[in-house]
Amino acid sequence: MDFPTTVAVGIATLLTIMLLAVVTQRLLDVRFGALRTFLAALVAFALAQPVLEPIMAMVGPMDGTQPPDAAALGVLLLVLMAMVLIPMAMLVLAEALVPPGSVPGPLELARSVRGRLSRTRRYSQITRIAVRHGLGPYLRGRGERLDDRSGKLRLAASLRAALDDGGVTFVKLGQVLSTRRDLLPAEFVEELGRLQDQVAPAPWEQVEPVLRAELGGPMEEVFAAFDRTPLAAASIGQVHAARLHSGREVVVKVRRPGIEAVLGQDLEIVRRLAATLEGRTRWGRSLGLRDLAEGFATAIREELDFGVEAANMAAVSAARASGGSGEDHGGGASVAYPAPISAMCSERVLVMERLSGRPVTAADPAEGPRLARDLLDCLLRQILIEGVFHADPHPGNLMLLEDGTLGLLDFGSVGRLDGSVRAALQRFLLAMNRQDPLGVTDALLEVVPRPEEIDEPALERALGQFMARHLGPGLDSAQLFTDLFKIVSEYGLSIPPEVAAVFRALATLEGTLVRLSPGFNLIGEARAFAGRYLSEQVTPETIRESLTQELTALVPMLRRLPRRIERIASAAEHGRFSMNVRLLADDRDRRYVTGLLHQVLLTVLGSTAGGDGGHPADHGRRARAGGLDDAAAAHRLQPADGRGDPGLAGAGADLPPPPAPPTTGSRDIPAQARRVRGELCAS
Repeated sequence: MDFPTTVAVGIATLLTIMLLAVVTQRLLDVRFGALRTFLAALVAFALAQPVLEPIMAMVGPMDGTQPPDAAALGVLLLVLMAMVLIPMAMLVLAEALVPPGSVPGPLELARSVRGRLSRTRRYSQITRIAVRHGLGPYLRGRGERLDDRSGKLRLAASLRAALDDGGVTFVKLGQVLSTRRDLLPAEFVEELGRLQDQVAPAPWEQVEPVLRAELGGPMEEVFAAFDRTPLAAASIGQVHAARLHSGREVVVKVRRPGIEAVLGQDLEIVRRLAATLEGRTRWGRSLGLRDLAEGFATAIREELDFGVEAANMAAVSAARASGGSGEDHGGGASVAYPAPISAMCSERVLVMERLSGRPVTAADPAEGPRLARDLLDCLLRQILIEGVFHADPHPGNLMLLEDGTLGLLDFGSVGRLDGSVRAALQRFLLAMNRQDPLGVTDALLEVVPRPEEIDEPALERALGQFMARHLGPGLDSAQLFTDLFKIVSEYGLSIPPEVAAVFRALATLEGTLVRLSPGFNLIGEARAFAGRYLSEQVTPETIRESLTQELTALVPMLRRLPRRIERIASAAEHGRFSMNVRLLADDRDRRYVTGLLHQVLLTVLGSTAGGDGGHPADHGRRARAGGLDDAAAAHRLQPADGRGDPGLAGAGADLPPPPAPPTTGSRDIPAQARRVRGELCAS
């Protein structure tokens, strides 16, 4: 064909495909994507030529000399209708198998591929770091079992070096793990604890543009003095000393430049590594590494926004003032919080007052018990009374101030509790102090959502054994929270996120207290706090306030009570008293009825399959059973002496004897029916 003919044929083909696509959409009365509709019509058009050629040959040439074959025309019409059905079927299958939006578009696909390649490069880099430090076999679940202390120390040192080389995310992961004495051996906790304050700072050339952009000018104009050498460098940011023009000493915390680019990749790698280790190793499954990785990812994202940290600092300070802990009640006010300079805080920069001191790990061992007691009292007051608490009290977030008190830093991770949860936790602690299993069980079921089915007596016994194991005099509390978590998971109790943050903070606090004061009696000090708290609450003022609040809540209900009683009595007097009951409101009842319906349906289907139109094997069984019945009838027609009708006797002479009747009576009939029904259902 010449070029114009080719162009004309192409245009006609395109128009035919578009017409076929439009017809398909109109027939289905559903709006599909333009691309998939065009592709379905294109496939149908491509299949049309090899199918139509033999049919057109049957029709013959349309020269007008003879009419075409009517049968061939009918077949041609059916094929054309089938050509329309092909794209319709393809579109329906495409909608069912590949719903709209499940396949990314070209731009999304390009971004996804670019992100996957970047993540793969980072993953290979992390893998090379692990292999370089001798951790490759452990990633595959084939590492040697280390029973001696020297081997554990060597592996812990390799892990610390690998986490340090991995970057900010893995340094933060090591910091979190260094406080989990309930999960890791002491050798690993001690080695990973060195990651707290030994993070290399970012160069000033990278930090200055961030400060200039966030504070709106050079440091010489914004501050009266600014020290370019950082006081400390943490995994998320680093801190510089400065002085405002008013003469107030402050510190400037700036987020590490460029961590946003690698944070998402590193967190994804942490999730993948956790999933791999949990799937391939026994210790990974026992620790629940997947859940730990998810919690870690959530916490580290919260710590990235310094504006959130400034708001958290203000909230904790305000809660202390409103909670009445401004006075010293045994240590609660012996912990200082820095005040933020809100006008100078942003997402990447935090300016706050300076607390002068040294790391808490450098404290005199003789001061350890007092510092640990003050820290425990402070955090328990934040949780139980104030309702806003520091959720990450590891040693890197503590300072020993010049006056001998503690300073609490880094409020990037903060938990909040409402009044009902705080009241339930207070009852839980007081019941633990009394060693009352019933009270502990009731308080625990107020803290966590109560499941539909729970064995409360068994839970009460388990909590009683837990208290006998951990709350006795001279007992170690190292496994306290681990055993409590085991009880919670064993009885199917789901802990709300805000309560899980409380337990996570207390577990971190336990590791910090042990570092401050080895052998610190956490249980005894917590019970002493409960006693002090109870004595504070049982005062004439607090009792009067509680009674006032309760009466205030009861007065509206008491006012409505007479009217409601009168309405009920009037309805009963005039015969209009009724009760509305929702049938099958419980999900367990619905599941039971559904199970019964399924059984009835299977029985009906099995009975239907056993009819005349059933399986051929069923016909064979019925035929054999019929033959046996005929033989039995023939034998029954013979007289007792065996001299019956010769014709009848001859008819049954070659038949086998009838089967023996059941010896157990009619009680076997239901069992036989059940066996037959089982065979029918199986067939």
